[in-house]
Amino acid sequence: MTTANPSPLWQPDPQRIAQARITTFQAWAAEHHGAPAEGGYPALHRWSVDEPETFWHAVTEWFDVRFSTPFTRVLGDRAMPGAQWFPGATLNYAEHALRAAATRADEPALLHVDETHEPRPVTWAELRRQVGSLAAELRALGVRPGDRVSGYLPNIPQAVVALLATAAVGAVWTSCAPDFGARSVLDRFQQVEPVVLFTVDGYRYGGKEHDRRAVVAELRRELPSLRAVVHIPLLGTEPPGGALEWSALTGADTEPVFEQVPFDHPLWVLYSSGTTGLPKAIVQSQGGILVEHLKQLGLHCDLGPEDRFFWYTSTGWMMWNFLVSGLLVGATVILYDGSAGYPDTGAQWRVAEHTAATFFGTSAAYVMACRKNEVHPARDYDLSRVRCVATTGSPLPPDGFRWLHDEVRDDLWIASVSGGTDVCSCFAGAVPTLPVYTGELQAACLGTDLQSWDPAGKPLTDEVGELVVTNPMPSMPIRFWNDPDGSRYHDSYFAMYPGVWRHGDWITLTSRGSVIIHGRSDSTLNRQGVRMGSADIYEAVERLPEIKESLVVGLEQPDGGYWMPLFVHLAPQAVLDEALVTRIKQTIREQLSPRHVPDEIIEVPGVPHTLTGKRIEVPVKRLLQGTPLDKAVNPGSVDDLDLLRFYEDLARTRA
Repeated sequence: MTTANPSPLWQPDPQRIAQARITTFQAWAAEHHGAPAEGGYPALHRWSVDEPETFWHAVTEWFDVRFSTPFTRVLGDRAMPGAQWFPGATLNYAEHALRAAATRADEPALLHVDETHEPRPVTWAELRRQVGSLAAELRALGVRPGDRVSGYLPNIPQAVVALLATAAVGAVWTSCAPDFGARSVLDRFQQVEPVVLFTVDGYRYGGKEHDRRAVVAELRRELPSLRAVVHIPLLGTEPPGGALEWSALTGADTEPVFEQVPFDHPLWVLYSSGTTGLPKAIVQSQGGILVEHLKQLGLHCDLGPEDRFFWYTSTGWMMWNFLVSGLLVGATVILYDGSAGYPDTGAQWRVAEHTAATFFGTSAAYVMACRKNEVHPARDYDLSRVRCVATTGSPLPPDGFRWLHDEVRDDLWIASVSGGTDVCSCFAGAVPTLPVYTGELQAACLGTDLQSWDPAGKPLTDEVGELVVTNPMPSMPIRFWNDPDGSRYHDSYFAMYPGVWRHGDWITLTSRGSVIIHGRSDSTLNRQGVRMGSADIYEAVERLPEIKESLVVGLEQPDGGYWMPLFVHLAPQAVLDEALVTRIKQTIREQLSPRHVPDEIIEVPGVPHTLTGKRIEVPVKRLLQGTPLDKAVNPGSVDDLDLLRFYEDLARTRA
């Protein structure tokens, strides 16, 4: 992929640059903290990674972080893992999330949308009241700081209330979406032993009702740590025996009491996709998430009280936690509980129209599905309020950038962002004052010393290398749950380059400062020394109308050879004949590299994904190398286990 100097697809005009919060922040930080007044974003970023203590101190002042006990210093220990942020400080995340209630009591904090696409508001005053009532009830149930509280919930206001009430008490939140099966939920919740479980009786998706009462009953049986179960009657059923009613716990007019906890006190547990072994239970801190999300949402996403913030997500993905943090900057958060494609592919654009969204977050896969299905957002929906479309989940292909530019608005800020559950934030992505280049993320984020390294640890520019972060970020995990000696945490990120975070993605840092993501480095295709990310292959192959989805892996052979099959899931009525095989190979040869033309193209009944929608490459590679299915993948982390059996059978046949 070239990193020559093309023309930008979009450039912010001088007025937009002047009005961006990051511009105001830079001028203020220059006056008060010695940040560079000139040089724009590149100078500000350099300062933020060269002077991390000064930068993060400035962030807490700029966003008026309320420390009930002051910190002794910003960074007590810089070593990774184990960096100590703001030692001595106490605060509360939920207190900051509800601050806007003091000045905007009757304005909407949340807009809840289901598949009717009609928004229903929850005001700041009402959100604060419900959080106060529920926090008091949790305390009455004996929930104390450090206890775990779990939610088996869709993306509904009750989930936000439960998270904030949990944080107010100083307990630790964790959630799964109700489309997760019992085994997947138990693989997660059994690790952390929750004392309270919030559940729905079911959910609506794709125009149908899905009853989950049998799953809830199984969760109750298999989680002996539970002291209470709270029933939310989304489908209108009565609470099961012994369960508490949501309405009874949230009906009081109680002022919330916010437990003041240490900066590094656990806020929530997130889970990696866990494609092998149990999912990693990633613990992030109240203070670390607070300051990282204020920076990310307030400066990079340029969000404030006048904004309406949408991201299509579920409670089983870190983007839900990120979305809820929109409350920290006073934005109205849009919660969509429904299918991305119901009643048609334009569903998410319809939600944006009905809610007057200003910041529209979605997945790269949704953008490409809209392009393939010939959706015309600007023609069919009023998107005049949308100033930014952001994508994540996988790299947005160049065609996706061009489609958004052509079909939404030519003066559209397109922000492809990349980070991870591991930090619940972005390493690179949105900068409102920088140009957008097709197929590229705008820049590394503030406070993130993002680099591309070769295997020897030498930094690279305009070349593909490992994504590393050489300084600590406040939202890096404080630990993994049930990892007493920290070995699993260390091995996950710090084994390759001691003291440096290696994320497991291939990236290119361009000489312009932009970033290109090539896919996971542990499933990278390395032929004759030339490395390529799988995302590059998918972007080229899936332009062909006959290809619904694809999966590519590269296998080192015992004889020193390298076998690289491409698996294709065909569109209806398509046939994998010689003509199509030739076109696929020609596409890869011409658009990417003759070295990365697959050795075989194999039709498959489908492409397996994790429960958060990522293609499962490494386990497929392991199956093809002869690893038994139960050792190659955690069955509870996969959307369709039967699809993996196809690859297991293929490995047997080849053997």
